[in-house]
Amino acid sequence: MLEALLIALIVGGIAGWLAGLVVQGTGFGLVGDIVIGILGALIAAFLFPALGIALTLGGGLIGAILLAFLGAVILLLVVKVFKQITA
Repeated sequence: MLEALLIALIVGGIAGWLAGLVVQGTGFGLVGDIVIGILGALIAAFLFPALGIALTLGGGLIGAILLAFLGAVILLLVVKVFKQITA
């Protein structure tokens, strides 16, 4: 249980940090990166199968980071669009 939590935090942190670099040009701090990465993983886990997209990124830690990264990028792009609409 504790090992799974640590892996989720590590994957979320790396994926959120990378997505922050790609979309915004900067990270969001450790806690923000972890939250964005974990939310990104959840988004990707539900969105890609619903759209019929089968991502075979391989198993293990690298595959989890890539999937979470893609979901986090989608999340940050949606947030960025909403910020521009409301501004």
